[in-house]
Amino acid sequence: MRKLRKRSKLEPTIALINVVFLMLVFFLVAGTVAPPMDKDVTLVSTAELEGREPPDAIILSGEGERRYRGEPLGDLGNYLEQLGDEPTVRIVPDREAPAAELIALGRDLREAGAARVMIVTEQALE
Repeated sequence: MRKLRKRSKLEPTIALINVVFLMLVFFLVAGTVAPPMDKDVTLVSTAELEGREPPDAIILSGEGERRYRGEPLGDLGNYLEQLGDEPTVRIVPDREAPAAELIALGRDLREAGAARVMIVTEQALE
């Protein structure tokens, strides 16, 4: 009588190779979707640029106080008259400003006649 040899289970190496190959092809294609930036262009560095709010912007402090040019903002109608016809209003909110106050300020400006209300934020390329 012959002793039967146990067959060793084959590992699915072919399937693993196929998966790795498909991932390689995917990342090669995904990496070339956007055209590369021109090598002659050097981006501007703003790391040491002093940030300053736009001169005609409304500042919303962390406590919810509305200010314009360092003074408490009074009547919104008078502020909008200074900006002319179909004014675009810029709001610079503090990072700690309550979201409800920001929404209320935007709503109040639209009701007072602002054509556009823009929120000025900080953006960084990383």
